[in-house]
Order: sequence, then C-alpha cells, then structure tokens
Amino acid sequence: MQPATLKCAYTAPTGPAAGRHASTRSPAAPGPLPRPKKGRPGLRSPSAGAGVTVFAVAGALIWANSQPAGYEAFWATRLELGLGSTRLGWSLHTWVDSGLMTLFFLVVGLEARKEFDLGDLRERSRLVLPVTASLIAMAVPVGIYLAVNHGGPAAHGWGVAMSTDSALALGAFAMVARGVPDQVRAFLLALFVVDDVAALLLVIFAYGDAIRPAPALLALGSFSALLFARKWAPAASRRTDLLFGAGTWAALMFSGIEPPVAGLLIGLATTARAPQRTDLEHATGLVRLFREQPDAARARAATVGLSASLSANARLQHLFHPWTTFVIVPAFALANAGIPLSAQVLAQAATSPVTIGIVAAYVLGKPAAVIAGSWAIARSSRGRLSSPVGWGAVLGSGTLAGVGFTVSLLIATLAFTGSHLEQAKVGVLTAATLSTVTSWAVYRIIDLLPATRRHRALLGDGARPNDLGDEVDTDRDHVRGAKDAPITVVEYGDFECPYCSRTEPATRELLTQHPDVRYVWRHLPLGDIHPHARLAAEAAEAAAAQGAFWAMHTRLLEKQDHLDLGDLIAHAEDLGLDTARFRGELLSGTHRPVVDRHIASADANGVTGTPTFFINGRLYTGSHDAAALAGAIETAREELGLASPAVHASGSTGGSRPARVVLHAPARRPAEPAGTPAHGRGGRRDKSAA
Repeated sequence: MQPATLKCAYTAPTGPAAGRHASTRSPAAPGPLPRPKKGRPGLRSPSAGAGVTVFAVAGALIWANSQPAGYEAFWATRLELGLGSTRLGWSLHTWVDSGLMTLFFLVVGLEARKEFDLGDLRERSRLVLPVTASLIAMAVPVGIYLAVNHGGPAAHGWGVAMSTDSALALGAFAMVARGVPDQVRAFLLALFVVDDVAALLLVIFAYGDAIRPAPALLALGSFSALLFARKWAPAASRRTDLLFGAGTWAALMFSGIEPPVAGLLIGLATTARAPQRTDLEHATGLVRLFREQPDAARARAATVGLSASLSANARLQHLFHPWTTFVIVPAFALANAGIPLSAQVLAQAATSPVTIGIVAAYVLGKPAAVIAGSWAIARSSRGRLSSPVGWGAVLGSGTLAGVGFTVSLLIATLAFTGSHLEQAKVGVLTAATLSTVTSWAVYRIIDLLPATRRHRALLGDGARPNDLGDEVDTDRDHVRGAKDAPITVVEYGDFECPYCSRTEPATRELLTQHPDVRYVWRHLPLGDIHPHARLAAEAAEAAAAQGAFWAMHTRLLEKQDHLDLGDLIAHAEDLGLDTARFRGELLSGTHRPVVDRHIASADANGVTGTPTFFINGRLYTGSHDAAALAGAIETAREELGLASPAVHASGSTGGSRPARVVLHAPARRPAEPAGTPAHGRGGRRDKSAA
C-alpha cells in the first residue's frame, strides 16, 4: 500500500492583494508534515470490500446449512413503513435486492461516468471496442448455456449465465492484479457497466413482471425532473436529487421494472470534472471569513463552499462507496448466497445441466468471447478500433468477467425455484471461484515476463492520452538533466510549499540514478496560503537571468522560512549574483509575466495543487517518495521500449547492480547530477549546474 499523496491546495490570489509583494518576515518554518493514516486506504480498497463479501458468502452458507428454516424465515420477514392506516412494505429480501442494490448500481454508474469524463475513456473511440466486446461476451455465454440446456426445463434461465458482478470482479482484480496500471481497470469498468445496463434491461423485459404504464411514466417523469433540476437549480441539487431520486425508485417498485435501474441511470447522468480554480478561490475566501469571525453561519457557508468545489460525481462516490462496498454488497450476499450444501445437493449440481451450463458459460465462454470479440473488432477496423490495453490485459479482463454474482443471483431468483435455484446458485459460486483463480494465474504469468513484454501485454503499443497540453520548450522552460532525454518529468511547484521541499531531494536522487530523465520546474505560487511564494518565484527568475536558477531553486526550498524581500536579496548575495540588478528586477516586477505564464499553464492543464507531476505528458497520481517516482519512470521507460540503465550503488551508470533510491533530508548545497547540462530561461547555460 502506497502512502497517500500530500499536496498544498491551489487557489490563485485575487483582489487588491494579488501580485503585491509581502515585506514582513515569513512565518516560522513548517513543522513535521502530517503522516497518512495507515489503516484507512486499505479499508477503502476494492480488495478489502471483496474480502468482506467473501466472508458474507461464507456466513450465508453456514447459516443456511446450520439453520435452514431460520435463514429462510429471517429474510422473509416483512418490513413495513406506515402513516396512519396506510402501510407500505416488503420482505427483507426484497428491501435488499430492490432497495439497497439501487445504491450499488448508483456507484457503478458514477465510476463509469468518471472514466468517461476524466479517464482514458474520455476519448470516445476507446469506448467502441470494450462496449462491443462486452455485448459479445454476453451473447456467447448465453449460447453455451442454451447449448447445454437446449430443450430442457431450465432453458428459460439463460439470463443467469450472462452478467458479470462489477463489485466482486473489481475487488478480485484488486487482489489478483496488484501493480497493474489503472488503464486496465478502466477497460474492465467499461466492460462491466455495459454488462450491468444490458443485464438490468434483461431483468425488465425478460424476467420482470408485466410493465404497468402509469408507474413507469411516473418514474420517467421523476427522473426527467431530476435532470432538469440539476441544470436549472444546481444549488439545490442535493435536495432535488434526494426527492426525485426517491420518487423514481418508488415508482419503479410498482411498475414491473427492477428499481436498481434508477441508481444506474442517475449515476451515468452525474458528470465528473476536475476542481475549478474559481470554485477553489471562492471556497478559500469562505474559509478565511470563518477564520476571521467564526460563527455557525460562516462555518456552514465554508462547509458548503468546500463541498461545492468538487463535482457531484466525486461527492456521491465519497458518500456511497464505503456503504456499498462494506454493507450493501455483503448484505446482498448474505441474503442470496445461502444454499444447502448437502451431499445430495452437490451431487445433483455436479451433473445438472443448469450448473454445468453456468460454469461453462462463465469460465470458458466469457474469456473466449472477450478475446475473440476484441480481435475481430480490431481486425475488421484495420486497427482503428484497437484495444486500449494489451492482449494480456484483455485475457485477464475476460477471465474476470466470469465473476458473476449479484445480477446472476437476482435473475436466478426470478427464473428458478426449488432444486433448479439451488443448482444455479452452486453454479454461480463455482464459476466465480474458478474465474478468480484463473485470473490470478493469468496475471502471475504476465508478471513473470520481461519488463518490456510485460508492459506490452498489459497496455499494448497504442499511445495513451496526453494530459499535459503544452509541450516542454527547452528555450523557455527550466530544464535539469540532458536536454534530449527521452523521459520528461514536469513539476508544478511552490517555493513555500512544505511538500515541494520534501519532494526536491527525491527529484535530485532520480536524476542521479536515471540519466535518461530530464526534470522541468514550473511555478505555481499559491498566493492565498503562501504569501511569499510569488515573490520567491520571481526571485528564481531573476536568478535565472544571471544563470543561477537551479542554485536559487535549491536554496529557496531549503530556506522556506526566509523568503521576504530582504532574505531573497541575501540569498542572491550568497550565490554571488549582482544584487543591485536582482533587487531592481524584483521591485519592478520584471519577471512577473514569466510566473503568470506558468500559472496560466497550470490552469490549462488542470493543476490545482503542489507538487503536481507529469511524466512524459501523463498526470502522475502516485505518492511523492523517490521509490514511487522511480516506479513511474520505469513504467514510462517500458512504454517507450527502453531498457533500464544499469546503475552502480554509487549512482554512476555502467554497473549491473541497481542502486537503492533513498529519500533523505535536504542537504545544504547539493551537487547537481554530473554531466547533465541544466538550462535556464532563454536557453542560457545555468552556471549553478556547473
């Protein structure tokens, strides 16, 4: 488990104070940085959720086999809501399957929409292949099931053999595919959300009750009202979402359409976006007002402002994801996985066409269909619709698609009764187990491949979307390292940000250990929380005009408690610069346009905090320690098909033993990497790198 990434939040300075130089003494140096909590990330991970679900399945099996009558009686208990003489209620089993599972499908829709808006799938051409492959991967298993059960009494249960369980499959992916790039998970999510939509449509039209027009039209009207309210009354979206979302669900309960459809549609309709600078500025202003005059009204306004700076998609995911992962899906497993496992039941299941058809459809049909469908689409389009991931990831995705549980059991309860229902449940559980084991084997084999082949197996040869809109210009950007290095690390930083100071030794270490890397610094002074950051950035540019950018860069990060005007002039004097020229340029704002250009670049690239890294144009979202950055650089190297440079323990290239990368405390005047020219603004050689 990687440590959390810590950043300073970005809001640009506004109002009369914008651009004004602070002349007062800087505050004391920041104390120890907060350490991430060790337990929380693990508890929120998909693998932890899958583990809880597995325990729930085991609990259901134990309960159903030790007290079968008690198990059935408990879930048949009726739970009613009443007002006066009016009563509305269903069994606990119905509340779980049709009520709580609506929230599960809401989260599935939210995650899919986030990938469509912000992830790799924002390039719509990347959607065609996984969507088409998903449809094929539902048709082929159904064909296998019908081939086994053709003409038999269980043929009408073909829908049980087609749907993947999104939550359990993604949890299994987190357990069996550790270290696999996020693009593979995005491909899986695209497969699964199409599967979920199609499966719910199947429940409506093939296994649902007769659709009653009046409640169905009422549900459609309520959902339309929700969308309308989001557009024309966004400030009240929380209340309108609750009101019209509940109305849509309640209408579907009486319409003959499965209510979880409401959750999926609402999730898919909830857009995701990166935080906007104007929203962050507004939120910071509200927090400042509360700090100056704390009272309940300002606390409420600050809370609302902070929340509004995030998209509704992010807020809803944060609210519901833990509940669906650790409560709702396990509750569904507890309510549906309880089947008697007597010797007689298992013997019947082993020879039952229902069980055999389900297992064959999931374990064999799903991966074969995903692979064959992806290959056929890429071949027929002559590569224009090639897979967004490598063929090894396609195979692993196909095997994980065989993890069916939630919708499969839901359809099984609608299609079967008695022994056929028991046999269907045995088949679903067996298929999920075998598919998980097969997926583990696939990813272990891929993990044993050489680095370059492993990368191609997981991500293929296709170009990834570029997150950095403006390319590095060696005549304008500050570049440390070889000018023509194949790997570029761009950092947006702030000289008063304590996290940037802690990260700086890691970047120097990486340059020492990786001669094929160049490092670029771009200014992002956070004026509202770091009052001396802008002046420090201009001081670095003034030093760059005299060929000493990197010497000043290092000194400013070391001396974060000495960044007022007098301190900056003293730093320039210590570095041997022309202090009269340096002071004059700072007072006249000579280099302010350069800093403004860097801030505009940060805005254009969606950067909202420091430090923020881009590695070969891709936004880096991992932790900021040297080991994690080195791993990301190795991934970028694999994408380019480059061999890892051999490094001696001393840091020089040419040996066979890799050096151990250590994140150490900042030294006073660290030496620059030997043999790597550093360029300041205007392409002049920086004498600080000599």
